Amino acid sequence: MYYVRLLFLMLGIAALLFLVAGLFKPWMMLWWEDTQNRKKVIQLYGSLSVFFLLIYWILKFF
Repeated sequence: MYYVRLLFLMLGIAALLFLVAGLFKPWMMLWWEDTQNRKKVIQLYGSLSVFFLLIYWILKFF
């Protein structure tokens, strides 16, 4: 269970790093989209980071 928690922590941290990188260069993180803007970066990578870190936090208690 430790490694599963660690996996979700690393995924959350990676999503946060992609969020920061996407705020500087949105086209780098959203290359598959037609339009790349910072709002989409925040929506995608912000929600992913919250999701993964929430799962990490929930697994901490189980």
